[in-house]
Amino acid sequence: MPSRDSIAATDDSTSDVSTPPPRKRLRQDSSSKVQQHNAAAKNEPRLFVPFRALGLITNHIPFALQTRSFKGAAEGPRVHLLTCLGRSWALWEGGKMTLLFVGPDAPDQITSMAMDGDAVWVAASTFLIKYIRGKEILRIENPLGSNLAYVTIFGSFILALTEQGDRMLTWDTTSGALQSTIEFEKGFTATSILHPATYLNKVLIASNEGNMELWNIQTQKRIFHFASSKLLTAPTVPLLGKTFEPGSAITSVVQSPAIDVVGIGFHIWRDLGILIWREVESGPLGFRGDGQPILASASSAGHLALWDLNAGGRLLHMVRGAHDGAISALEWVPGQPLLITSGEDNSVKQWVFDSPTAAPRLLKFRSGHHSPPHLIRYYGDDGKQLLTASRDRSLRCTSVVRDSRSFELSQGSLAKKATSLSLPVASLKFPPITSLSYSPARAKDWDDILTAHADETFARTWTMQSKRLGKYTLGFADDDSAASKIKAELKGKGKATLGSVKSTCVTACGNFGVAGSSTGSIHMWNMQSGMRRRTFKLPACPAEVAGRVHSANAGAGGKASGARERSVVGLATDTLNQWLVACTLDGTLNFYDFRTAVCEATLVLPSTATGVVLQRESGLLAVVCDDLVVRVVDLETRKVVREMGGFRGRVLDIAFSPDSRWLVTSSLDSVIRTFDVPTGQLIDAFKTSSVATSLSFSPTNDFLATSHIDSLGVFLWANRAQYADITFKGIQDDEIAEVSLPSVQGTSEEEALEALAALKVNDSPADVFSTPPQLDGELITLTLLPRSRWQTLLNLEVIQQRNKPKEAPKAPEHAPFFLPTLPGVETRFAIDTEKKEREAAAARASSRRLQKKGDVESVFYEKMAAAAPDSDYEDLFTYAKAMSPAALDLEIRSLMSLESLALFMHALTQRLRSRRDFEAVEAFLKVFLQMHSEVLIANEELREAMEEMEGVHRKESQRVLELITSSLGTLGFVRDTL
Repeated sequence: MPSRDSIAATDDSTSDVSTPPPRKRLRQDSSSKVQQHNAAAKNEPRLFVPFRALGLITNHIPFALQTRSFKGAAEGPRVHLLTCLGRSWALWEGGKMTLLFVGPDAPDQITSMAMDGDAVWVAASTFLIKYIRGKEILRIENPLGSNLAYVTIFGSFILALTEQGDRMLTWDTTSGALQSTIEFEKGFTATSILHPATYLNKVLIASNEGNMELWNIQTQKRIFHFASSKLLTAPTVPLLGKTFEPGSAITSVVQSPAIDVVGIGFHIWRDLGILIWREVESGPLGFRGDGQPILASASSAGHLALWDLNAGGRLLHMVRGAHDGAISALEWVPGQPLLITSGEDNSVKQWVFDSPTAAPRLLKFRSGHHSPPHLIRYYGDDGKQLLTASRDRSLRCTSVVRDSRSFELSQGSLAKKATSLSLPVASLKFPPITSLSYSPARAKDWDDILTAHADETFARTWTMQSKRLGKYTLGFADDDSAASKIKAELKGKGKATLGSVKSTCVTACGNFGVAGSSTGSIHMWNMQSGMRRRTFKLPACPAEVAGRVHSANAGAGGKASGARERSVVGLATDTLNQWLVACTLDGTLNFYDFRTAVCEATLVLPSTATGVVLQRESGLLAVVCDDLVVRVVDLETRKVVREMGGFRGRVLDIAFSPDSRWLVTSSLDSVIRTFDVPTGQLIDAFKTSSVATSLSFSPTNDFLATSHIDSLGVFLWANRAQYADITFKGIQDDEIAEVSLPSVQGTSEEEALEALAALKVNDSPADVFSTPPQLDGELITLTLLPRSRWQTLLNLEVIQQRNKPKEAPKAPEHAPFFLPTLPGVETRFAIDTEKKEREAAAARASSRRLQKKGDVESVFYEKMAAAAPDSDYEDLFTYAKAMSPAALDLEIRSLMSLESLALFMHALTQRLRSRRDFEAVEAFLKVFLQMHSEVLIANEELREAMEEMEGVHRKESQRVLELITSSLGTLGFVRDTL
């Protein structure tokens, strides 16, 4: 490379370019937001709204690193990492790897990212978008109309390369104004940009053809061209049996700590050809920035290599399997022995070096599944954790509340075993999980999770408390009977078969784990000791299902040789451990007595079955059948009570809502359907861009979690029934709308409130039905108040007598020493005269207020007197039902005059005629007669009112008795008939 002085001499002088004032961000009108949301709401489902995506850390796009040093800081520089999440981005704090901000979705997939102070720049399709604190403040569109592939910050400018690699554009970062456009010659496809250290206004551009060019962005002139043949120094250079010819693409260009030295693709180039080094596999490069001559390189296989540059490029350390996928980026923290890497395995890792020549040690990391999860289940009763299993052979706990609380359950010291055996870590992991069950009831005492793995003949236990693999592997060939059968088959017909575990179930109490195999074996173990406690034997295969499934071990004529070839695809136990339900692949439900292991009944389904889900609170068992129908079976009656159909593809997973009213299903037609169990109708359905492989309903009824076939994350859908009034009605197939998956950022609080308000207005029906106070005039209604209210009123005197103190409070024998007392035998306190006078004045004022209050009629009497004589006294009884029993008792006692007594009896009579508040009238009447019976007998003026009340009361009481007797008779007849 020519020297900086010669380049500066040949370069034309430039002058400052005046920039226009920065543009202000236009505030979006709230009405336009509502209009946009109403337009988008047409494509949203009625019941579930996209909320947020979990478990996404990074993808194949290289991360951006930013370090900030503060004057006088005792700690190191503050590190921030910017990772790409597809159409959005995430900003992490490097100290504790906590998530700071998540950006909103861009118009298209993000192809490159850069950081400029507090601003985040991303390139997506033809747009350059600027964010600050997670909010978009500026959007620039490429005037050429081509997609942007690479961006970098250069002072107050941002440079971008087009996807075709034929042009480089420059924009001002403040105003967004286009400054220049540079077009390259044909045969030069630009791929990346690097600003060499100490070079003014110069950028180094690498190409896909292996050439590089040095450009001045101010004068828009090319200064130097680096040919591929000169970079390689020789036409061909052999390395480990391979050759690198001129014209190989440059995949990485990095700046080294030394001036005039950069790392280029597969090799390091230094001026005058001092050192040449090449790596076999393509990958990112990085020079250590704390003074140590070490170069780090990564490969597409996930390996990390460290090279000693002082020793002629000798390999210093090799970290095999540093990532489970290709490493997309690596970068050293300036001035620290800290290396940060990110890979396509959805992880970001920090490696620390304890000494200059020591091997790297994993310090901190954030990771997720690097294969799409295929089985997810909510863990616990608080709805804050999700258990997710993936094809990457891992079992993870994903936190709904905070990403830093997510973790992978340990499978042991696999890294040490992989190092000793020279094998990748992924090859030592367990096979993918096919069935998962848990019970948190005894999670603090012993293992609480039971899993079945692909093609394994035993189940495994896990402990959530310790975040690791449990103590036991529960096998099917441990008992003597199974061993004897295997020996007999080995002697007779050849090789014996031991079926793989297909289904698991942990009882609600957490004490027992049950597993079923592909050969029909069902065993139960104690989760604390791992000992086998019981064996459940399948009954004889019913004749109507004998030909549904052909076994691999079938004898002559295609018939199965025995019951053990019947695969058990589902297991379930009730809450009280009374019943065990086993579902077989040939379409039978077998009900076992949990204690005796005896099969009590067998229900034959119309089709073969693939899985079951039991809602323990309601006793409803949902069975997925191969005829594209989900059947709901009542555990008590052992009958099919509902059939849900309409699927256009195989049903993959089902889940009940916590209240057992909804059944949510996912199928191969990419539609997530919600059925109303009481009516059997389809009340909600929406289509997603990819097939949902598994789903789980939150125990708190607020979220639905789904996993999809082409995504590494878990997606949450908010249940709108928790926040808005929704009218449920049946929908048709043409009403199913396609909905985009939730974003990582989710919905902001303001937008969420507006969305819920708008959706609530749209869904509210015009004629909302409200229950009338009385359905029919011939019916007698009650007050709907607790029975204890009237029981307290009727027994108020007994309650007061029981609550009276047993003895009067005693005066203290001796007064405290600090209180002044008067001389004498009895203890008397010396109270100031002024205090006595104030108390006397207060007592006189209180007596005047009481006397004035006594002259005023109570609200109870006012409402009774204000009502019309022929009315039903609704205001009076509404007020009386809101009063406490003690206050109501006082009001009835306060009826002293003959006029008030007659008026109260007339009110009770009218209320009886209206046939409302029957038990309230009965309670009032009993208390009234107990208090004023002597007055009623002694005064002839009240006789007419009493006779009228007595006649109406006898008539209505007889009607109530007849209605109750008729209902009891009908109920008894129905009970005896069934």
